[in-house]
Amino acid sequence: MTEEKPTPPETPAPKPATEGAVPAAAPKPAPPAAPPKPVGPKPTDASGKPLIAALALAVPGAVLEASEFVGETTVKVAPEHLVEVCRHLKEKEGFTYLVDLTAVDWKDRPLRFDVLLLLHSFSRGQERLRLKVGVAESGTCPTVTGVWETANWMEREAFDMYGVRFDGHPDLRRILTWDGFQGHPLRKDFPIEGIDTGAAIYPDRYPEGGGPGPKDTNRKVLS
Repeated sequence: MTEEKPTPPETPAPKPATEGAVPAAAPKPAPPAAPPKPVGPKPTDASGKPLIAALALAVPGAVLEASEFVGETTVKVAPEHLVEVCRHLKEKEGFTYLVDLTAVDWKDRPLRFDVLLLLHSFSRGQERLRLKVGVAESGTCPTVTGVWETANWMEREAFDMYGVRFDGHPDLRRILTWDGFQGHPLRKDFPIEGIDTGAAIYPDRYPEGGGPGPKDTNRKVLS
């Protein structure tokens, strides 16, 4: 007798869609590609500007490079010619006002610091000019206190905050911190969390004046 094979169940036919049912939403189209980012301004060579050309002619070897960026002109100056350049710009070109003198720390660069001088001329239609001098960590920058007396405290601040020394400065000492303060707070390797500033006096470590005075209520003496 032949064994009958079981008949597989029939697959039910799909039921017709119920009237009034909401059809499945079509997939959303891909968002359009973002437009390319606009190209920002780039520095251009400014060595051909009349002011820079006249400066290079007046002080040979002083101008190492010059650039213009968003309307501002920056001149990189050889350190040994800085004082002569500043005197020429003040006396011959009308840049009588030293707005600021500061520094920038490029920690891993051989010339670690840029000393920056921002000059202003009222007689040239409020024109401004930036000078830049590269200084090694162990090097010095010539002082310009003989050109602008106001550079005195500006150079002291750059020394205090960055450790840049200014050769020929009449009174180069700290101005925002005190004698005995350890380090220079605006250097890139200064700890972000801060250091022991000497507010608690250690007589064997800090010289006289290296912290709050004897009558200061914040003074602490450690036993």
